[in-house]
Amino acid sequence: MATLLVKHTVEDYETWKTHFDDHASTRKEYGERGYRLFNVSEDPNELVTLWEWDSAESVQKFMDESDVREVMGESGVIGEPEMYFLNEVEDKTPETLSA
Repeated sequence: MATLLVKHTVEDYETWKTHFDDHASTRKEYGERGYRLFNVSEDPNELVTLWEWDSAESVQKFMDESDVREVMGESGVIGEPEMYFLNEVEDKTPETLSA
């Protein structure tokens, strides 16, 4: 499994979210397992998404072969997103905090 952090700015969150939701089946087809979506508290149009994918290769295939770039343009993504593959070093949850 691959964890990916993506940060980008959009022109209008509601417009972007409609396109994002409409693209869910394509992401799943390429190996998306789930995500958590955040916005920066001072700017609802600045977004950070933490993704789980089958593999880093499936993310690359999604970026290279799907229509994601076209959808990003239509949805109002501004500029090039920042993307980082993450390696988990530690996982502390409420259940394990006292351990």
